[in-house]
Amino acid sequence: MKLQKLLALVILQQDNMETNIKNKALQLQRINFVIVSFFIILFIIDYFKIDYTIIGVFRELLTIPFLLAQVVFTLISIRFMVKNKTTFLLKFSAILLFGLTLFTILSFF
Repeated sequence: MKLQKLLALVILQQDNMETNIKNKALQLQRINFVIVSFFIILFIIDYFKIDYTIIGVFRELLTIPFLLAQVVFTLISIRFMVKNKTTFLLKFSAILLFGLTLFTILSFF
């Protein structure tokens, strides 16, 4: 009886770990897409010369934190993909974020 309970507990913990990894992957994927979307929106605003005060305020407030988050989450995504099995969307979001990071860094030079 104790062996059955122990086995059931081990199976339950294993399922919880798999669910936890999937949840982390989903969160990471969403964060990556938000960061990429922010910079795409910035590009669109600059391309079409949209100039409103409130947009300028939000652009100034959010650009530096998103630049830092871009680099940090690129590294976190790469580390997560090396350690765990990942979905196609996470890989795609990480590739987009990596490309955006390279483009941003190279635009300074």
